[in-house]
Amino acid sequence: MRAIILAGGRGTRLRPLTDKTPKPLLPIKGKPLLEWVILTLKRHGITDIILSIGYKAEMIKEYFKDGSPLHLSISYNIEENPLGTGGAVKDIVQNHNIKNPFILVWGDNLADYNYEEMIKTHKKNDAVITMALTSREDVEHFGVAELDDKKIIRFVEKPKREDAPSTFINAGAFIVNPEAIDVLPEGVSSIERDCFEILCGKPGHVYAYVHTGYWFPIDTLEKYEKADKEFPGVAENSR
Repeated sequence: MRAIILAGGRGTRLRPLTDKTPKPLLPIKGKPLLEWVILTLKRHGITDIILSIGYKAEMIKEYFKDGSPLHLSISYNIEENPLGTGGAVKDIVQNHNIKNPFILVWGDNLADYNYEEMIKTHKKNDAVITMALTSREDVEHFGVAELDDKKIIRFVEKPKREDAPSTFINAGAFIVNPEAIDVLPEGVSSIERDCFEILCGKPGHVYAYVHTGYWFPIDTLEKYEKADKEFPGVAENSR
């Protein structure tokens, strides 16, 4: 199965660190953030990876090259202008002629996702989308999933804790059937709002996979510093 990693953001909330270095290359425990994301995929046998990049794209390409230093295949889709998460994925699916289910993962989350189990869950449920969810106490800062058994039926945005339908939030990793992308408009779009939320309203389309391992979202300086201190690494030598 192929994997798409979205890693094109400017990382404005991580300034001044990202003024000269793109967020995917910021060091965590001695390796770039994006390298850890790739190594987690590789650990589960995923070796065909497409990187969606934009800001300081040449620096990222220079580091990862064609993937051979990591013993896998890396290709690139460069956003000349920001397309949003939906536009970027739609562009990749079309440009790379993707016809089979693929992994989609945010490039700024460090997590020990079990991709093999996610793929099994996706096939077992005959899902259109399988979404990794993680449990959080501070639900008031996130979109919170409402579940019907294993199916995700909607998201409630930043509810009060007492009103939240669950404690589960989007953990940033997905198995996606390419036909799901058909609902996205051309141009700029949000895959969360313009695809996932729409398909959650259709019975049996979007299923949950509960991720119980570590999860470090890295979108602020405080979270970056926390990850650099606490991230345990991935049990595989990369270089």
